[in-house]
Amino acid sequence: MPSQLRVAVLAAFLLSAVLCEGMVVTKLVSELRCQCIKIHTTPFHPKFIKELKVIESGPRCANSEIIVKLSDNRQLCLDPKKKWVQDVVSMFLKRTESQDS
Repeated sequence: MPSQLRVAVLAAFLLSAVLCEGMVVTKLVSELRCQCIKIHTTPFHPKFIKELKVIESGPRCANSEIIVKLSDNRQLCLDPKKKWVQDVVSMFLKRTESQDS
């Protein structure tokens, strides 16, 4: 194998290793911060919620976060301190409990 080909193969290998490492770091960085940047403030009926995820505050984010996925596949962040959000969450939980039984 000519030395130029060996150098090219080695360079390609090192480049792919660096790019793969960069992807892992990028994923770790995104998991170590708050997911909610913009909070939805307009009340809506819980029948439009397809999924609900509650993320408690912790070392990665000082805020508790409520993320809902709507029936049209949009994701919204809700303010867990608002009364209407607490009502929506409790209605959603009751709805899922009744579907499970």
